[in-house]
Amino acid sequence: MFSMQELEAAADVVHAVMAPTPQHNWPLLGARTRCEVWVKHENHTPIGAFKLRGGLVYLNELMASGGQITGLITATRGNHGQSIALAGRRYDMPVIIYVPLGNSAEKNRAMEAFGAELVEYGADFDESRIEADRVAAERKLHFVTAFHPWLIRGVATYALEFLSALRDLDTVYVPVGMGSGICGLIATRDLLGLKTKIVGVVAEKAPAYALSFEAGEVRETNGAATFADGMACRVPAPEALEIICRGAERIVTVSEDQIAQAIRAYYSDTHNLAEGAGAAPLAALMKERDAMRGRKVGLVLSGGNLDAGPFSTVLNGGTPELGHVA
Repeated sequence: MFSMQELEAAADVVHAVMAPTPQHNWPLLGARTRCEVWVKHENHTPIGAFKLRGGLVYLNELMASGGQITGLITATRGNHGQSIALAGRRYDMPVIIYVPLGNSAEKNRAMEAFGAELVEYGADFDESRIEADRVAAERKLHFVTAFHPWLIRGVATYALEFLSALRDLDTVYVPVGMGSGICGLIATRDLLGLKTKIVGVVAEKAPAYALSFEAGEVRETNGAATFADGMACRVPAPEALEIICRGAERIVTVSEDQIAQAIRAYYSDTHNLAEGAGAAPLAALMKERDAMRGRKVGLVLSGGNLDAGPFSTVLNGGTPELGHVA
């Protein structure tokens, strides 16, 4: 997929914009899960998610290719869009972002604050993606897909930081949206020659990657009605699935209530805010804590962009309704 030299070059691109994020051992999380727990705080990037890394490297490669690019267009539920918007601003490149109707208001505002033009269209991410692709062809704009080798290489820089610092992790739990985060982790683990097991996490209400992993081929779903919008995928990327099937230990599904419980646990035990996708790895570890007892475990916290309304619901012991997004 990429060499160590290419990954280190990507890290240089990323670190010109942001410092490496920390990884912390949290004793209260350890007591809760009966493990030694290390959290990779990708909620501490300038957009609160590891997606920023991918956008920076993608734009760097695109501009170095020398093509005539008049503007960028993409579709997102929020964090990928923030990444492309911020990277586009660095290169003075116009960016149009399609989001589904009812998307996170606070993520929408963040994308606009980075200078992107926001268009609301469709009932979910995949409808937004199809329309953005159509408009890209019509207006001769460069369409930025949510899964691409440049994005994976950029996102993988978080894994290089994490696994280089903690080479003896038994298992790392990582959320799965379109797949760049887990694929970057698998590739980096292999480059470093480590034995760390990698576990993907999806929402029970958006199980496309879990179903596909079990079947060994793409299995689409009719919906992805989870409040954890960063995992709201119903059409897996075949290239991502191939890498996941080859390199992941398993994929765990977690319920909406378990995700909400993990958000509360992060806040009470670490005072970090985690959105649904960011909290899902902890939810999976809590679900598997008996089997994982006594092990040294890594959790990828990406991202931290939870709207005030759903966060209030979670802190009050509830689970956000499907009409609310994380």
